[in-house]
Amino acid sequence: MTKVEVLERDVQSLNRSELASFRDWFQSYLADEWDRQIEADAVAGKLDHLAEQALADHKAGRTKPL
Repeated sequence: MTKVEVLERDVQSLNRSELASFRDWFQSYLADEWDRQIEADAVAGKLDHLAEQALADHKAGRTKPL
């Protein structure tokens, strides 16, 4: 049995309260992981082209106030 299969089985065996706690923890974990990835991408310059494009669009008048 793979780790994922074991996790699936274990999650399916949780009661409602345990499942809610797990869900809340996992959503927080995913959000933190997303933040870490965005930060790493920003530091590595992977998002620079998006910022440059946004600034170019704004300077060219292709944006509107929020």
